[in-house]
Amino acid sequence: MAKKSQIAGGWLFKEEPDCYNYATLEVDGSTLWSGVKNALARQNLGKVQKGDRVLYYHTGKERAIVGEMRVAAAPTADSASDDPKAVVVKVEPVRRWQPPVTLVQIKDDPLFANWELVRISRLSVMPVSPAQWKRLEELRDG
Repeated sequence: MAKKSQIAGGWLFKEEPDCYNYATLEVDGSTLWSGVKNALARQNLGKVQKGDRVLYYHTGKERAIVGEMRVAAAPTADSASDDPKAVVVKVEPVRRWQPPVTLVQIKDDPLFANWELVRISRLSVMPVSPAQWKRLEELRDG
């Protein structure tokens, strides 16, 4: 049985859609989330557990949560990297978020004022509290 994550809500992973987007993940069926260099983002990635929920956020011009993923395998060392601290996590698609929840919507909601997505814009892996996850679903569902 997989150990439960310390994060009851889930996680948010950010990626430039020109590099790898949610539609490609849907086609691929799964991918190894890699290339995380920021120390805090890497610490967060290392805390992810198999079965955790993850929001997929497109950065760049789009700036929106576009889908949900599930962690298919716990973090492991990145065998493709020379960096001994590099980790990867296997993820798989769960569902596309229609409509996407935009950064503008998130910034307009007081619940998110202290969330890393708003405060630390360059952070690519961050926790999502249960209250934040619920509110994001409400924003998506109108």
